[in-house]
Amino acid sequence: MSDAVHEHGPNCDCESCGDPRSMDFLDKYLTVWIFAAMAVGVGLGFVAPSVTQPIQDFHLVEIGLVAMMYPPLAKADYSQLRAVFSNWRVLGLSLVQNWLIGPTLMFGLAVFFFSGLVPGLPARPEFFLGLVFIGMARCIAMVLVWNELAEGSTEYVTGLVAFNSLFQIVTYGVYIWFFGLFLPPLLGMETLVAGIETFNVTPTQVFEAIVIFLGIPFAGGFLTRYVGTRTKGVEWYEEQFVPKIDPLTLVALLFTVIVMFATQGGAIVASPGDVLLIAVPLTIYFVAMFFVSFGMGKGIGADYSTTTAIGFTAASNNFELAIAVAVAVFGVGSGVAFATVVGPLIEVPVLLALVNVALYFQRKFDWEGATTGASVDARSSPSTEDD
Repeated sequence: MSDAVHEHGPNCDCESCGDPRSMDFLDKYLTVWIFAAMAVGVGLGFVAPSVTQPIQDFHLVEIGLVAMMYPPLAKADYSQLRAVFSNWRVLGLSLVQNWLIGPTLMFGLAVFFFSGLVPGLPARPEFFLGLVFIGMARCIAMVLVWNELAEGSTEYVTGLVAFNSLFQIVTYGVYIWFFGLFLPPLLGMETLVAGIETFNVTPTQVFEAIVIFLGIPFAGGFLTRYVGTRTKGVEWYEEQFVPKIDPLTLVALLFTVIVMFATQGGAIVASPGDVLLIAVPLTIYFVAMFFVSFGMGKGIGADYSTTTAIGFTAASNNFELAIAVAVAVFGVGSGVAFATVVGPLIEVPVLLALVNVALYFQRKFDWEGATTGASVDARSSPSTEDD
């Protein structure tokens, strides 16, 4: 997906900046492509159920997921971490949003909709875990697109993406264990716990999946950027190499969706309402996280560009990682994996709508007195990773 941020900067006055119409054609209609890929996969699985075996034998889903994770990790500018760490107030706010409020909110929504505690909503442990997998994975890719369209701070968002890329390598498995396996029994969710226990999932399985599906593409992406910027220069890397690998994420995502849904063709045809059921808590999550984070940023005196960067970072999720780990732990045909695939289907249109909300807030509120982040943004300059 086209996550590269153009050189005009967050406060650029050119006509394309902040206009959702300027979004790359493939990215703008990502929801359409995902729907189309789902339809192709479901049709293939429904017409030819035997296709499931070769998909599993040749590990096509796993290959697609690794390919999907590589580009955003290769594009993340890890040298921008210094900009994030230069302002502890903004960094602290982003940490609270991404690693406390976000996971807790998603857990609460998963409990409400899928634990069986609410009358009329039966326990669906597979969807509960799917939402947990999504909620614990912080965004490292599409947030760059939303931030650019909303005229957010390029420096802060790339720094936060780099930080999240590193931080979730260590924390993602711990969060999955805590919210998915440890906390439900303590809260007395007997029906839900009984369903989770049938999966026989262990923390070790989760950590192994993270090492493969985040560790390998991260190592490849980091080394690619390190070698590329030092042998060819930052300008060549950003303007020549990145555009070449950019489409790989979308191609790999659509390929993965096709083969995943091909293994579940019959089940999906039998219960199309499950997509809508999963969509409700996801929509609530994205909208709530955006407004809470935006309000907190404005509350600490951050300027518009910084508030927008931390707001969209908190409201987005790394669905690539969630899909990968769910597939590795539960299998490509599981309900957990199915729930994670619904993530990008809902996130794209909701976050695109929130871009327009952010631009409205930019016009509506007085940002003249905001200072937090302004001093860092003023020092912004093109990345010089050769320093």
